[in-house]
Amino acid sequence: MPSYHVWTVGCQMNVADSQTLDLSLERMGLDREEKIENADVVIVNTCVVRQSAEDTANGLLGRLGKRKLNDSGQFIAVMGCMVGPDQTDLKRRFPYVDVWARPQEFQPIVETVGARTGLSTEGCLANLTPQQPDIATFVPIVHGCDKFCTFCIIPYRRGREMSRPVPELVDEITRLTDRGVKEVTLLGQNVDSYGHDLRPRVDLADLMERIHDVSGLERIRFLTSHPNDMSRRIIRAIADLPKVCENVNLPFQAGDDRVLADMRRGYTRSQFIDRVDEIRDTIPGVTLTTDLIVGFPGETEAEFERSFQVLEQVRFDKVHSAAYSERKGTYASRKMPDTVSRDEKKRRLHAVDDVQAQVQSEINADLVGQEFDILIDGETRGRLRGRTRGDKLVYVAGGGPALGDTVRIGITGASPWSLEGDLRATQTQKELVST
Repeated sequence: MPSYHVWTVGCQMNVADSQTLDLSLERMGLDREEKIENADVVIVNTCVVRQSAEDTANGLLGRLGKRKLNDSGQFIAVMGCMVGPDQTDLKRRFPYVDVWARPQEFQPIVETVGARTGLSTEGCLANLTPQQPDIATFVPIVHGCDKFCTFCIIPYRRGREMSRPVPELVDEITRLTDRGVKEVTLLGQNVDSYGHDLRPRVDLADLMERIHDVSGLERIRFLTSHPNDMSRRIIRAIADLPKVCENVNLPFQAGDDRVLADMRRGYTRSQFIDRVDEIRDTIPGVTLTTDLIVGFPGETEAEFERSFQVLEQVRFDKVHSAAYSERKGTYASRKMPDTVSRDEKKRRLHAVDDVQAQVQSEINADLVGQEFDILIDGETRGRLRGRTRGDKLVYVAGGGPALGDTVRIGITGASPWSLEGDLRATQTQKELVST
């Protein structure tokens, strides 16, 4: 039987897309192959949000092309954000690719693979819920983006926002929990705008309320938010619904109002800080993560320092930082010269990473000696791992729990990026030992 390998780079939405295609190919009758070089069918799921991700995909395609030209006979398909409406240039650069597919366009790949292998594609794209999903899994709820930030290619590649109906999502999440899922992360490029295009109109709070009562579901998360769409109703729902985790990803991207205006983010620095204050006032114990771009076209040293000041003032639990890289086709690439040097971008990025590592060290050190409920969702190098409701990664010692268990853990150690926990460090265990 022919084999396949799905290679993925990029965001959680790409991961979810790859899982969908993986299930389709498996239903068709193909065998999953762990080593990309041994697969008959290779799917490359790409990302072009950052230059590093695009370079990685280009490098892989180059290597696959050399092997194919040496008669490897591999079938190669490319999907994801590298693939836009016009594929002329891609086909010129990578003539050995058999099929190109835009994000969420699974049918061209499935039908072409079916034609090549002689396998039936009937039913391969229906009801795509994995039979053995991960304990914590992603569920896309809204595709595309309507924001058109000047630096971002996503609206041009994934299209305008399109929300999935509430009943469809409730049904999917019910099936997932029936198959062992304990935690779902609701995904969208701008997840807070969910439902604005549905009739009757609903929002993210409505959806969370509907799935909250799904039997077996323990935790609900969501990514990624936009400060303008993180409404009071959504904030209140996080605080009021016990299954919704107290963790918010709220990108600020820059700390200077002129840079924010050039990015077309639609808010000011003070408005962002006000939203952070509202979230913290409403949701006790909330953890906050964010995204930041350094070296945006025209960003001066003083403007960069204002971003630095936001990091010091807010003290995020995690920061996803990146140096600006020009994305062909965006407004910024057409109208805003990339004036900040590569070396200066690196310097600013290192400065951000250094201060954030210190902030995270201090925040996590304060958690040592406290207890948290940890959902065990995997294993790394022989050690169980899980996450707190605030999305802190915890490595667990002490033995006992199994995959999918939620256990009370005492925190015994901390680094900027993870925590160490021990079942024996909880107050209950200490009392049992003392008696």
